[in-house]
Amino acid sequence: MGMSDDGLAATDGAARYGVGLLSGDVVTLRATADEDLKVLAEWWNVSDAAALQHTMVRPSPVGQAEEMFRAWSVNKSGTLDTGFSVVLTGSRELIGHATLYGATTPARAATFAIMVGPEYVGKGYGTEATRMMLRYGFLELGLHRVELTVWAFNTRAIAAYAKAGFVKEGVRRAACFHNGAFHDQVFMGVLAEEFLA
Repeated sequence: MGMSDDGLAATDGAARYGVGLLSGDVVTLRATADEDLKVLAEWWNVSDAAALQHTMVRPSPVGQAEEMFRAWSVNKSGTLDTGFSVVLTGSRELIGHATLYGATTPARAATFAIMVGPEYVGKGYGTEATRMMLRYGFLELGLHRVELTVWAFNTRAIAAYAKAGFVKEGVRRAACFHNGAFHDQVFMGVLAEEFLA
């Protein structure tokens, strides 16, 4: 007995969903490989990136940073925490890392973090990877909300997050000290129904 046209359409639709879930026009999300860890750790410790991502510019030992990215990328069954290496779709060249973490039930709210290698910043890669992570979080993990924090002086990241669907929700005043001055921390979030509309 053959499969009905409806059955074939459903199977094809599910297959297309699976293919498109982690692969975009420009970037692809894939499991973090051991060889990615050293590069990611080096990027994490670059001073300009550290000023944008860390509470304090203080390089950590490479092994410690590697273990942090390994932990963010376990993707263990039974947990909603998910992390991927971000690579260019065509060449598979590593360009960064993205993660959703801290989600629990019943709130189903995760925190998003992304790091793009210094030479790949400003090319739209981070925005596409962010949208893909949101889509994955909402459609595959069943999240209801994704949130993040960013230093107010990181205007490029704020613009990229807004372009990906995040909205500014609040400010924690004078929460960060860099370059002899205090800076605000911006809170941004997006709900599933907003992103999927």
